[in-house]
Parts: sequence; C-alpha cells; structure tokens
Amino acid sequence: MSIPFNNPLSIPVLGFCAYSGTGKTTLLKKLIPELNRRGIKLAVIKHAHHNFDVDIPGKDSYEMRKAGARQVLVASHVRWALMTEDLVDDAPKLPHLLQQIEQEKVDIVLVEGFKKLALPKIELHRAAHGKPFIHTHDDNIQAIACCDDTELPTELKRLDINNVGQIADFVIAYIKQWQPSQTQRPLQAPECGCELDTSKTLSVRQGIDSILSFVNPVMEVEQQAIDDSSNRVLASDAISPVDVPQHTNSAMDGYAFKHSEPMLAQYTIVADVMAGHSYQGNLNDGEAVRIMTGAPVPAGADTVQMKEMAIEDNDTVSFSGSISLGQHVRQAGEDIAKDHTALAAGHRLQAAHQGMLASLGFGTLPVYRKPRVAVFSTGDEVCQPGEPLKPNCIYDSNRFTIKSMVKQLGCEVIDLGIIHDSEDALIDALKGAAAQADVVISSGGVSVGDADFIKLALEKVGQINFWRINMRPGRPLAFGQIGNSLFFGLPGNPVAVMVSFMQFVQPALRKLAGEKDWSPSMVPAIADCTLRSRSGRTEFTRGVYHLGTDGKLHVSSTGAQGSGMLSSMVKGNCLIVIGEQNEQLNPGDTVYIQPFADLL
Repeated sequence: MSIPFNNPLSIPVLGFCAYSGTGKTTLLKKLIPELNRRGIKLAVIKHAHHNFDVDIPGKDSYEMRKAGARQVLVASHVRWALMTEDLVDDAPKLPHLLQQIEQEKVDIVLVEGFKKLALPKIELHRAAHGKPFIHTHDDNIQAIACCDDTELPTELKRLDINNVGQIADFVIAYIKQWQPSQTQRPLQAPECGCELDTSKTLSVRQGIDSILSFVNPVMEVEQQAIDDSSNRVLASDAISPVDVPQHTNSAMDGYAFKHSEPMLAQYTIVADVMAGHSYQGNLNDGEAVRIMTGAPVPAGADTVQMKEMAIEDNDTVSFSGSISLGQHVRQAGEDIAKDHTALAAGHRLQAAHQGMLASLGFGTLPVYRKPRVAVFSTGDEVCQPGEPLKPNCIYDSNRFTIKSMVKQLGCEVIDLGIIHDSEDALIDALKGAAAQADVVISSGGVSVGDADFIKLALEKVGQINFWRINMRPGRPLAFGQIGNSLFFGLPGNPVAVMVSFMQFVQPALRKLAGEKDWSPSMVPAIADCTLRSRSGRTEFTRGVYHLGTDGKLHVSSTGAQGSGMLSSMVKGNCLIVIGEQNEQLNPGDTVYIQPFADLL
C-alpha cells in the first residue's frame, strides 16, 4: 500500500519511478537541460539507498562532518551545498526534504525514487527487462514512458522513453495545469477565535515559518541623515556616484614609474607627488616620481616600488628586490565602481555600512520607517516597578525585557503599561494598540487551559491561534492578527519570554522592518558538560561560551534552568540549542549556540 503524500510546497512535485536499471538517472540527465532550454527552473530530489557521501575524504567539509558537525554548509560564488547528518530509522521523509527547497527560485521539483509514496509520478518501463507495471497498483501514475515494444493495457498517457522532447512537453503541460490541493493552499489568516486545540503542536521551525508567512514589510520610506541612520534598514540600493578609489593611486610610500622588461638600472626623479595632489605631466620611460600613499599615480606610470627597496643618488633612483607589473597600485574603482551597487536594500545599517556610504558622499539615506510595537502586561497581581509592592503581587519584569529587545531591533515602542484583569479593559487596550501599532505584544495568559481574560478579549477582537511549540522554555505561544496588526502572546515566565521573543518575534520584526535574508547566528561549540533534553523537543539551555586553550569555542550550562530564573540569562551569553533528535549530549560533543550579542 502506498504511503500518503502531502505536498508542503506551492509548486508542483512530479516523481519518476521505475525498477532498478530502467534508466531514471539517464533520462533525467537529458530531460533537465531540455527543460532548462525551455525556461523551466527546477530542483531535483534523489533517494539514495545507502550511506552515500557527497564530499571527498580529506576535504575540510568532509572532515568537519565526520568530526561531529550535524550540518556543514560549503559555499562559493558559484554554488553552495548543505550536508546534514540525520540518522533516521526508516527512509527519509519526502515532505521534510521538500521543505529544504528554495521554492521561490524554481517552477517544479522532480523526484527520483520514493516510488512507494502517493505522489504524482511518471512510470518508466522497458519491455526487455520483464518487470511488472507499477501503475497497476499505484493510482498516482500520470503517464508511462516506455519503449516501442511495450504493450500498454491502459488508457494512461503513453510517452516515448527515448523522446526527451515529448517528455519535456508533458512536464511543462503538467506545470501549467497543476493546482494546489486544499491542504497545499497558501496560509490564510488564522481561524477567528481562540483555539484551544491541544493537537496544534508545532516544531520551532514550523512556528517561525508560519509566522513569517503573515509578515508584510513596511513600505513607508523616509530620508535620514547618515549620522542618525544607525540600526535603520536601507530602503533602496545605494548606487555609488564615484569610483572607490576615485583615482588609480599608490598603496605605498615609494616611487612610481613605467614597468619594463628588463628593468632599467636607474630612473630620473622628476617630481614629488603628495596625497591630495597630482603630477600633471605624462611620465616618460626612465622617469619616476616620489609618491605618497594614496596619491594619484601619474599618467604613463603603472608600477610602484616601496621606498625601503629604493636607493636615491642625487636626482636618480635605483630599485632592489623583485618587481612585478602593477605592484602596489590600487586601480580606480577596484573596491566599488561608479554606478554600481555599493550596498543593497534590506541591509540593517551599522557602523561599517555608515562609514562606507559616507566615503561615497552620501549625506542622507532612504530608510524604512521604524515599525511601531505596542507592549503591555496583564494581571491584577502585577505591580509597576518603583511603586510599593502590594500583598501577593509581583513586580512587572516582562514588559521591560520586551521593550528593551524591541528597541534593540530599531523599533518604536508604545508602552501601554499594565492592563488589569477586566475583559472590557483588555478589549479596549487591544483595539487601541492595534489602531496605532504594527505589532502588539503581551505576556502571560496563553497556556492551554488558562481562563485568563486575555483569551476572552482576543476571541472578540482578533484572529488568533494558540499553539504549543515543541520547545523548552516557552511551550505556549499565541499568534494572530488584530485588525491590520500582528499579535504575539508570549508565555508568562520571564526566561520563556526572552527565548520566545528571540525565536519568533525577532525574525518577524526584522522582516517587518524590511531587513532581508536575516537568520540567527548559530555557532558550533564543544560541550564542556552533559546536556539533557527530550527527543522530539528543541531545548534552549542558557550557556556561557568561551575560547578554549585549544583555540575552539567551548560552552557550558549556567546551572539550574528554571523558566523563572532571570539570573540564568544574566549569567549566560548564549543559548545552547539542543535539537529535537537529541536526548543527551556529552562533554566533547559538538553543539550549536545562539549568542545573545544580537539582542540581549
């Protein structure tokens, strides 16, 4: 019996199935360039049946993977490849593999293998092999590519296995007629109301992806003085109005001259060229100028020898050491060429960006407006810091933590204070917050089974989902929309608030602000202590990392990991991320850490 298949992508997936030796790979090697020639961009997933390697023993990527790195990403300006160690008891799950595809960059995914899955397929068949048909027990076969000798007792579309053009026609027609099923349609707004469906348990990745699918970046642009643009997001490409460097210039204090083979015994010094000045004449053969670092190289000169390798004698100079054509000369525009993009839109501006853009002459920059984020706390038990603590109450800490992280991300904060436990007060607060903010954030009252007023209020004003995330700390999470604003309901425990904000709110705010291609920093380190989790759950353990005497990063836990222990976040400088597949990591194992530097 075939295994059900649910395509998680918004593009078609088409399999090629056959018995071994029929020629699946041979056909695909011909079909892929033919589809490319016709303008079809595609990805391919191939099922391997053994412990395959895609890199070579002795190469850095291979050695790092064998040393224990679960993932190794190798990249160049031509290609990048991600190798993942993922030991599973059964065959790899195709839906999971498909989610690794950058679907926005391709039109279709072709799959070789996975013939037991109920995905749409083309069957390949050769009569000479004497194998039975697959379509007789697989209703997902869309067509059969076979040889002339094959007798086909079916009304299925027949394709010539040796006619690549005909098969390409079929694939293109399949792409055009394909429609996503109900379960494949793009995510819509959550169901209205507060769902307490305890089956709605998501992985961390699923939660992030679902949230980001609702985030639309702000579009309003404003001009900002370069001095005031720190931590703002660039709204359009910065095109360089000049060459950098503006002139071909000397990289050394020395002498500029015209290179020749063989070199001349001596050169006549005709001028001094200081930084900020130039030699207006044309340098002739056998002539040289004294030149300072950064000064323009005169016309006729193409090489500089440093002064330490030169000997002056009255008005002549001779050189020692090796000399090659063009040495110590910086060409105009070799760093940034005029009319080329110096910095692409979507960058969050930091000191290095500002310095570079200032060097190009930019006085102001187009940046997206700051996202507006409303923050409030709920509960009659919560007191404002600085005021007397009421009996049986606690001081509000979560609101201040959230506000600080929001500001760190360059957003504008709207502080709504503490909203007490009244359904009407919460409804008014939520409506008011949504009217003036792009995002509304509260903490507490989102655990399954809670009877807090926040849920009753949300049910009346918004479209909200309550999720359980397979993570610790921070299992409960509410997310949805109130009017045109996004809503995040974070857990109540202080540490869980910070961890949940880092994983879910941070990527949403960065995308909202217009920042492109952001992902959290994940750095490999060596565990110095035993780390425990539970299989199927992502664990975020507070840790302290340091550079060991072996030149590698090492990390250890901060100790007790209670969700209410704010001191563990103060002592730590990172989260140790223990994946869903791990139950225990031992000293010496490689782990991944998420440094606090970006946010806390």
